[in-house]
Amino acid sequence: MPKTSRATADARPLATAEELATYLGIPLGTVYAWRHRGQGPTAIKVGRHLRYRWAEVDAWLDGQSADTAA
Repeated sequence: MPKTSRATADARPLATAEELATYLGIPLGTVYAWRHRGQGPTAIKVGRHLRYRWAEVDAWLDGQSADTAA
């Protein structure tokens, strides 16, 4: 069976910090603060730019679900 790389598994372009902030409905400064504190979705450095894989953003969001029974 052929190996599938991440690039072919999710062909969507990487998200910028601005796109992530818009998608989540939060200020851009929050995205940068998360990065500084090691929180939020995993960022990738491409040169001097931060980029985010949409699949990892969605996985991170799934992990943020609040348990209302607690």
